[in-house]
Amino acid sequence: MDPLKKAAHTAISVCMGARQDEKILIVSDTVCSKIGKALFDTALELGHEALYVEMKPMRINGEEPPALIAGLMKEFDVILLPTLRSLTHTNARREASALGKRVATFPGITEDIMIRGMSADYEKICARTIKLAGILEAGKKVRVTTEKGTDISFSIEGRKAYASKGLFREFGESGNLPTGEAFLAPMEGTSNGVFIVDGSFASVGLVDKDIRLEVKDGYVVKIEGGDKAKALDDMLKSVGPDAYSIAEFGIGTNDTAKISGVILEDEKVMGTIHIALGNNLSMGGSVNIPVHVDGVVKEPNVWIDDSLIMEKGKFVIDIG
Repeated sequence: MDPLKKAAHTAISVCMGARQDEKILIVSDTVCSKIGKALFDTALELGHEALYVEMKPMRINGEEPPALIAGLMKEFDVILLPTLRSLTHTNARREASALGKRVATFPGITEDIMIRGMSADYEKICARTIKLAGILEAGKKVRVTTEKGTDISFSIEGRKAYASKGLFREFGESGNLPTGEAFLAPMEGTSNGVFIVDGSFASVGLVDKDIRLEVKDGYVVKIEGGDKAKALDDMLKSVGPDAYSIAEFGIGTNDTAKISGVILEDEKVMGTIHIALGNNLSMGGSVNIPVHVDGVVKEPNVWIDDSLIMEKGKFVIDIG
């Protein structure tokens, strides 16, 4: 079987667990159309009633799709969204999920990432991610440090943790594909310190010069680090003050993923953490703006309360 078709087959049959009587909607854009069409062709070959819709790329991650597409998302059982910009943190996705639709988003997907990422053992990733999410949810405080100078802490007390586990087979489940991360929204206003992004940052790609972000009371107050740091700052500034809010803390659990410059894959790399800015509504937070961008930090030390769970990017607890 063609590798891209094989990956599409895994996405539909294994990860989404699509049943024969379920209708599948694929929404893509002009950048990711080859993957969108592979998913559509595979859905038809598997005997599903399917619809393929193509749009122009959104401007930034988290921007709402056209109203017509948001409406279509409420009419299908399984929704696959291979697009350049992320539709994960949109009202359109949240409203579809609330109706019980199962949604997989593939922001920034490339053929290589699709083929590599969908070859992972998602049963193992699922178990690992659920266990890690449970550890996060039981915690009250997180601290992250690195040898490069990251030292940031925040409260997670009372926050629900989410397992983007790669198997979205139940009512209303959603997440990225390829995937593998446990994540939550830090309590607004509690993040303080510095984090150094040395992997990649959504919207600017691979980091050629480390990006230093200074955080005070839940907001980034200074961004330094060259041209990509300036581009990130300019993009956030164009959205407004809440774009600088600390939105998410996540830990990668996919042992087949590698840092490629596409945040869809980068934030899933086991041995990294990511911190996102902007919208956190999907994670139980209160910030609802049309942007959500993640920065990947390599080789972190991570404490939950007083327990060290990761040292220089290696888990020091058994998560499977």
